[in-house]
Amino acid sequence: MSRLKGFGKHTPGFGGLDILKFIGPGFLVAVGFIDPGNWASNVAAGSQYGYSLLWVVTLSTLMLIVLQHNAAHLGIVTGLCLAESSTRYFRRRTGRLFLGSALAAAGATAMAEVLGAAIGLNMLFGLPLKIGAFLTAGLAGYLLFSNGYRRLEKWIIAFVSLIGFSFLFEISLVHIGWAGALKGWTVPSVPPGSLPIVMSVLGAVVMPHNLFLHSEIIQSRQWNREAEEVIGKQLKYEFADTLLAMLIGWAINSALVIVAAEVFHAHGTVVSDLAQADITLRPLLGNSAHIIFGAALVMAGFSSSVTAAMAGGSIFAGMYGEPFDISDNHSRAGAAITFGLAALVVLFLRDSFSGLIWSQVVLAIQLPWTIFAQIALTSSSRVMGRHANSLTGNVLLWATAAIVAVLNVMLAVEMMRG
Repeated sequence: MSRLKGFGKHTPGFGGLDILKFIGPGFLVAVGFIDPGNWASNVAAGSQYGYSLLWVVTLSTLMLIVLQHNAAHLGIVTGLCLAESSTRYFRRRTGRLFLGSALAAAGATAMAEVLGAAIGLNMLFGLPLKIGAFLTAGLAGYLLFSNGYRRLEKWIIAFVSLIGFSFLFEISLVHIGWAGALKGWTVPSVPPGSLPIVMSVLGAVVMPHNLFLHSEIIQSRQWNREAEEVIGKQLKYEFADTLLAMLIGWAINSALVIVAAEVFHAHGTVVSDLAQADITLRPLLGNSAHIIFGAALVMAGFSSSVTAAMAGGSIFAGMYGEPFDISDNHSRAGAAITFGLAALVVLFLRDSFSGLIWSQVVLAIQLPWTIFAQIALTSSSRVMGRHANSLTGNVLLWATAAIVAVLNVMLAVEMMRG
């Protein structure tokens, strides 16, 4: 590891999504569970494999609790986000390679989000997917750069959250085989051909860009400048926030899989288009389900594409030792690159539903590198001082990294055979 001279010319200026300063960062993840890529992964899991892959939701949630708390731990103690810390403490080539892969993952996330919004626009207005995707990316970019997003964020987050909780309510409207669901939640199984879906669900829950974004939100509050007592209290508060938010996220993800299993898998229907998923809301919303689901896709995709671009801006700014600040050129360039990558991939995409699934697989493939970097930083007393990871914390983090790495190897082997 090596330090970067002249580090950190800007003070944190989060902007664009200021509401996140006033809610627990864990709840950003809970809102992130209601994005188009997540919907596609969970609907595919439930429609193709019933309850069998519910264990991935459970495992991913447990992993996310460990990882998110650890990323927040870094931000609280050091006052640096994950990207800034990587630039300050890693060798230049290592840091740039790692952050470059993270920026690509943010682009994959943004692709899923703008594509999801485009599917919603197609459902509502018949707009072609490619035009809808470019329109979403352009409008989201304009509002982010101009800070105009702040006028809409509360309404969008409230609406998208309402749709997520409606899936929880729908559990009371469908017949559930609770014995099968309990087995699915607790007993790992990988049915033949299911590994890409397993990795997709994993990537949809444990999204690398969110780890960067969470540490950015935390460090923007600069608690590291406070007394040790304040830092200790914030670490405890953050863990409680993470735990509650993850339990809500686990419930929403599980509900999506269960409802899809009962609506599609039980009747032998395999979903090949996200627009089909509006059927899952019809018991609750009737004939208006198509319109409301389309509107939810637009808002979820729009909101999530902004956060993905902010993560990209944070990562790119971190390459220059700076925190995210949308008025700064490096942050703006990172956000623009993220939107640009998303739009470019959509331009050449042939199957929108497969694109959503594989975008989440890309996140799962990049995830081990983010975990390895995070462990290296938070286990170092040079970086964290007396707040470096405990033995128990390191064991949990390395176990998480090992599980993700093994699943990646299994996916690679299956793809080479296939």
